[in-house]
Amino acid sequence: MRYLILSDIHSNLEALEKCLEVARGRYDETLCLGDVVGYGPDPNAAVDVVRNMAPVIIRGNHDKACCGIIGGEDFNPYARMATIWTRDQLSVRNLALLRNLPSGPVDVNGFQLVHGSPQDEDEYLAGPEEAMDALLSMTSSFALFGHTHLQGGFQLNADGFFQIIRFYGLRDGCVFTLQLEEGARYLINPGSVGQPRDRDWRAAFAIFDSDRRRVEYYRTSYDLPRTQAKMRQAGLPEPLITRLEFGR
Repeated sequence: MRYLILSDIHSNLEALEKCLEVARGRYDETLCLGDVVGYGPDPNAAVDVVRNMAPVIIRGNHDKACCGIIGGEDFNPYARMATIWTRDQLSVRNLALLRNLPSGPVDVNGFQLVHGSPQDEDEYLAGPEEAMDALLSMTSSFALFGHTHLQGGFQLNADGFFQIIRFYGLRDGCVFTLQLEEGARYLINPGSVGQPRDRDWRAAFAIFDSDRRRVEYYRTSYDLPRTQAKMRQAGLPEPLITRLEFGR
């Protein structure tokens, strides 16, 4: 089975549609690791696309804030402004969907889906200390996570060797393939579709091939000026608009 893995879409319809265009014909099923909404200008359209193609959608912290499960008090002022705007835009149907999304971990055919960490749905797995704790606590040997907006992940091999999975400069149309080692544990982040933060502005996603035991990472350019123009028209904060250009 080949799974298209999407995470941290953040209401960026142009980035989402371009990822789906690039992935077309390469996968069997879609899984979403959360934060469908927040920050961007098209919350309803993003939810509609994902709800119609992903049988499993994990809730993210922005999903929770935008539908009112949490208040978003720990967000920075610009993120809070976008949260309030998004909450006002969401349809009744989409608010209900977000409120009923499951928290991770969710088991799918022997592997786990989480937004932040297997231990805490809101934890950021950004460094070795947090990642090692999470790898050792996992009930499976393979988990997919988002939340940090950093494409890559972490590996703990059968001999106890820990490794950070990072790569930079992947060209449009090219694929970085990670072959999974027997006996190793993995935390895999597909990267952010709509709000990358690894200093690469392009949309990110991954495909997990469970039969061949490998992960394929992708990056793709999209119509960023159109997304920014829609954000300005909606009156969203300018710092959220300009940061998209820099992937941070």
